[in-house]
Amino acid sequence: MKIQQRQYSTTSFQALQAQGLPDLMARLLAARAVSVEDWTLQDMPHLLKPQALTGCAEMARLLADAIQGKKKLLIIGDYDADGATATSVAMRGLSMMGAQVDFLVPNRFEYGYGLTPEIVALAAQQQPDVILTVDNGIASIDGVSAAKSLGMQVLITDHHLPADQTPIADCIVNPNQRGCDFPSKHLAGVGVMFYVLIALRAELKQRGLFVEESVHLGSLLDLVALGTVADLVKLDANNRILVRQGLKRIRQGQACPGILAILKLAGRNAEQVTAQDLGFYVGPRLNAAGRLDDMTIGIRCLLATTPQEAMMYAQQLHVLNAERKQIEAEMQWDAMADLTQDFQDSQYTISVFQPDWHQGVIGILASRIKERFHRPVIAFADAGDGLIKGSGRSIAGLHLRDALDLVTKLQPDLIIKFGGHAMAAGLSIREQDFARFQQTFEQVVQQLINAETLQQVLETDGVLQVHEMTLENAEVLGHQVWGQGFPPPLFYDDFEVIQQRILGEKHLKLRLQKQGAQFEAIYFQHAILLPEKVTLAYALQINEFNGARNLQLQVVHADIA
Repeated sequence: MKIQQRQYSTTSFQALQAQGLPDLMARLLAARAVSVEDWTLQDMPHLLKPQALTGCAEMARLLADAIQGKKKLLIIGDYDADGATATSVAMRGLSMMGAQVDFLVPNRFEYGYGLTPEIVALAAQQQPDVILTVDNGIASIDGVSAAKSLGMQVLITDHHLPADQTPIADCIVNPNQRGCDFPSKHLAGVGVMFYVLIALRAELKQRGLFVEESVHLGSLLDLVALGTVADLVKLDANNRILVRQGLKRIRQGQACPGILAILKLAGRNAEQVTAQDLGFYVGPRLNAAGRLDDMTIGIRCLLATTPQEAMMYAQQLHVLNAERKQIEAEMQWDAMADLTQDFQDSQYTISVFQPDWHQGVIGILASRIKERFHRPVIAFADAGDGLIKGSGRSIAGLHLRDALDLVTKLQPDLIIKFGGHAMAAGLSIREQDFARFQQTFEQVVQQLINAETLQQVLETDGVLQVHEMTLENAEVLGHQVWGQGFPPPLFYDDFEVIQQRILGEKHLKLRLQKQGAQFEAIYFQHAILLPEKVTLAYALQINEFNGARNLQLQVVHADIA
């Protein structure tokens, strides 16, 4: 692994210092290209305006017409955490504004992804006047046609990349659609829906239907933050505003009962919640419903109005997540056993398939293999009727959807359907074509990247001075918004190992010394003792135990000569 220190502009560093920021925070923000303007304009009034989002004003007018006309709206969501939060935001926001609205989320194993003709047929049983998609729809050409042929109006909110052809919907809001000049291309599906609601509130106010104070869209920001973090979209300045304000509401006890119940079951303190808590504890529990069962459970949890109702659904999610972990562990063992024998350092890609793998968990499996081997990975599971379904994860430097597009150009009959973006994608092929896909995917990726791209790089923020290694700094850093495209601080320095012992046969508990000062540390998933002198990459962390809060260094890499 190559260790690389983040560089930063001295000018930016000094400008942030001038705002009263401590040296450490100014350095970390400058290294992430945060301007003074980004830092000082973090409240809701500084959010990018909905008018810049193509189709947003038009969709607001159409939704306002539907509300005034007492038309029946049906939301078609997606089965991941972004889809669940987007559906919940749409349900709660539209209901606040007087809409007659319900939702339907396809079971991934029966209906596939998005607004398919099959899900339209199911939706038609409820006789909606308007279908509103959230976090899907931009690729649903046949589904939109089916809905329109049945006399339904179709409104699409999505954030995924469009293909060459887009559906003939009544209105599309997607920051990534051609011709949209919205400055942030990184809104999650839940963020797009939130923007539509902001525009709708303005439209209804203009029509004199209510006073602005009667609809508090800020109450939805906890859900917007959760979906944005869980979907791993880039936390650009605009998304950081949304996440920051959502976290603020959760910490103040103003979150919906569902999020509070999930946090409680996960053993996380809502008053100290971080973006990482949403990404590592809440998001996976929601996703477990979509992966193993039906995301309706997750949405019902987020829509629950009492702590008791929320806890009932949260406990179901907790059980499903435990089941997902067990399935994942077994699949990972199978895959790693094979790869330990078969993987060659010279190969650029990894494609794996076993017929008994679970369709809902292959995306996580692909992520785990990618972390271990630092290669683009596609994991396949049996999808029935002679087909296998793949879920892929990529590495920096390879746009996975573009790579799959090239595969289809080389072998037009190979991939039946595919979609996705730079870092993740999904596809379907015939089981008999798996070996051919392996070879073609490898051939394409070798054309697109070089061997240097396959070298794993760990970016750090360099040395942390002893006087900066404090509980106070750990708390300050913990309350900032870190995540995808805005990585949490990671430091790199030399230590003496004073004490060490293995915990539970898989973790290393350490006492470290630097310049005479001693620090407690933990190295998760590492059960090999370290030498007396070692260089470590680590994060500042708070260890809460028996009501006490103490500084702990979380080691993520040991550089052993």
